[in-house]
Amino acid sequence: MNMMFLQEIFNNITQRDALLRRRNPEALTPDHEHLVSACQALLASDGEASSIALASRALAIYQRLSSAEKASFFARLASDFAADATQIDEAYTAYSEARDNYTLQALFEACEPRRQELFRRLNLARDGTYELVKMREDLLGLLREQPDLEPIDDDFAHLFGSWFNRGFLMLKRIDWNTPASVLEKIIRYEAVHEIQDWNDLRRRLDARDRRCFAFFHPAIGDEPLIFVEVALHKGLPSRIQPILMGEENGDDPEDDDTAAFFGISNCQTGLRGISFGNFLIKQVVQELSQELPQLKYFVTLSPVPGFAQWLTEQREDEQWPETLRNTLGELETPDWHHDAVREERLKTIIRPLAARYLVEAKNAKGLPLNPVARFHLGNGAELHRINWLGDISSKGVKQAAGLMVNYLYVLDDIERNHENYTAKGTVACSNEVRDLARRARKLAKGETAK
Repeated sequence: MNMMFLQEIFNNITQRDALLRRRNPEALTPDHEHLVSACQALLASDGEASSIALASRALAIYQRLSSAEKASFFARLASDFAADATQIDEAYTAYSEARDNYTLQALFEACEPRRQELFRRLNLARDGTYELVKMREDLLGLLREQPDLEPIDDDFAHLFGSWFNRGFLMLKRIDWNTPASVLEKIIRYEAVHEIQDWNDLRRRLDARDRRCFAFFHPAIGDEPLIFVEVALHKGLPSRIQPILMGEENGDDPEDDDTAAFFGISNCQTGLRGISFGNFLIKQVVQELSQELPQLKYFVTLSPVPGFAQWLTEQREDEQWPETLRNTLGELETPDWHHDAVREERLKTIIRPLAARYLVEAKNAKGLPLNPVARFHLGNGAELHRINWLGDISSKGVKQAAGLMVNYLYVLDDIERNHENYTAKGTVACSNEVRDLARRARKLAKGETAK
C-alpha cells in the first residue's frame, strides 16, 4: 500500500480526534489525571491507527496543562509508570535458575520502566518526536528542585540517544537562500554571539569567507538541532569583533588557510546531553576540506564562560599572595581594558591563570570545570592558544575578562586526544599553554612568573 496514502489516513485520524476534543468542553481544562488516564489507554491499545489517535490526544492534553499540573504528571510518571518490582524479582529468579538467553531477555523487559514504552507510543503521533523533546525541556526545568525525577530523564536520554543517532541526522548548509522560517530560528537560537538583526545575519551567511552548517532530523522538520558558524581566515584568529563586524581578511579566497568555528549553538534544550556536536564538527571539517582543499587549520574561537567567576573565587582565597589578589581586584574598575598600563598588568597574570583554570581546575568527575573546554577536549581537540582581549564586548569582559580560546582540531591527533581525555582526563594542550600554566603555579606561590 502506498505509504503516502497511509500517512494521509493517520493524519485524518489525528485531525478528527482534534475536532472531537474541541466539541468536548470537559477536555478544554484538563488536569494531570486526564493525562494519566489517556496514557493508560494508550499503553492498553493494540491497533496502530487507534494508538496514533490516542497518542495525539495525550500530547494535546499535556500541552494544555499548567506548569503545576505538568509537575504532578511527572510525579505520576515516576511512580505509576515505573518498572514492576514483583515482575523483576520473578524474572531474576527465572534467570538465576536457567541462565539462558530467553530468561535474560525476559529480565531485560521486566527491568524497563513502563514509561519508556509510553514514550515510544507517544512518538507515534504527528510531531510526536518534537513534542517529546519539549516535554523533556519541561522536565529539565524541574530537576534541580525535584531530583527524584531524574530516572525519567534517564529514560528520555536513553530513547533520544537512539532516535537522534548520527545515522538519522542530516547536515545542511545554511545560507541567504535558506527558507526564511529556518533563518528566523538561526537568529533566535544563536547562543554565543547574539545576532542583532537581518543585516547582521546576512553578514554571517552571505560573505564569501563565511559558512554555516546545521543538523536537522527528519521527524522534526525545519527545526535545527545544532548549528555552527564558520569564518574562513588567514592564520588563526584571535579576536571575535572583526569577525562579527564582517571585516575582510583579503581579496583572494585562496589566501585563507584556516576555518574558524566561532559559534556553536544547541537549539533544543530538550536534547541537552544528547551528543551530536562532535559529529557536526567532524562532518563540517570533511565538507570544508572537500570544498576548500587549501585549508590547513581547523580551530575554534571559543568563549570561556565561568572564568571570571572562578577568578573572583580565587581572590577570596587568602592563601594566594596579597599582591596577586589586589591586582585581580582591578577587574572591578570600569573600562579597565581601555587603560593601557592596567590592561598590561592584568594580562601578565590573567593569561597564566586562565591556563591553570582550563588545564588543572577539575569538577567532581575529574573533568575540566569549563563546559566549552569539556566539549572540545572531549571531541579530541587541543587547547592551543589563549587570546588576550579576544572578546571586548560587555558580555565577554564580564564572563571571561575578555579572554577567548583557540581549540585546534588536528585530524591525525583527534582520536588519540579523545581516548586520553576519556580514559585519564588528560587535557591536550600546546607548549605555550603548558608554559602559561607553569607560570600560574609560580604566581600562586608569590614567585615572579617568567
